[in-house]
Amino acid sequence: MLSSKGLTVVDVYQGWCGPCKPVVSLFQKMRVEVGPDLLHFASAEADCLDVLERYRGRCEPTFLFYAIKDEALSDEDECFSHEKNDGDEENLVSSEKACTLAIIKPDAVVHGKTDEIIMKIQEAGFDILTNEERTMTEAEMQLFYQHRAGEDTFEKLVHHMCSGPSHLLILTRTESTEDVVTAWRTLMGPCDPHVARREQPDSLRAQYGTEMPFNAVHGSWDSEDARRELALLFPSFQFSDQIPESTPLVESRVQRLRVTDLD
Repeated sequence: MLSSKGLTVVDVYQGWCGPCKPVVSLFQKMRVEVGPDLLHFASAEADCLDVLERYRGRCEPTFLFYAIKDEALSDEDECFSHEKNDGDEENLVSSEKACTLAIIKPDAVVHGKTDEIIMKIQEAGFDILTNEERTMTEAEMQLFYQHRAGEDTFEKLVHHMCSGPSHLLILTRTESTEDVVTAWRTLMGPCDPHVARREQPDSLRAQYGTEMPFNAVHGSWDSEDARRELALLFPSFQFSDQIPESTPLVESRVQRLRVTDLD
């Protein structure tokens, strides 16, 4: 299943205890290893979704595994399904508008500039769909910046991005003739803070960056890059044109597995 359609793992948790963090880290590590298109991870609070009522009040970790069943699979393969889907729907984060990824890097976070930068982003006309603080792993950043692996500064960049917490944002724009990716890159300014201060002194990198790679913020290069980066860092996020007409999780061809006590 992993080699064909991919797998989605949903951590169903109770509000009083929160998600199972050790297993979240494990699946994120696995996702980096197998690739962002083959493994997706999401979490859902049982008390907030009626379709998860059956899992409320349980003290043990519960994980739901979803995979599109390949037509070529034999009947023997169905032994891996512990219970069949009965119409539950998955809670996915999505947007009908064009989106891009923004990262407030560890250098800006450690200097306490996160709130200022977020305020400037909002004042510039961006809507923030998601704002998550996260410390990146080395494996994540090596995959994230794999297109720069041949550069001399690659290791320094990866080390910096793993040196402390970052803020990961999904941005869109309510009203604008300029696409969100271009608008965000304009607000960031040139990559090198020294160049930014000379050419675009009002840009974020000019105001909050110091030197490469400590330039305060990151942004996707183009729409294709945005999709790749969002798929890696926000596996539950879907663009509007990625949302299927009939959610695969409620089709009869989908099998659901339930595993407990994984931590």
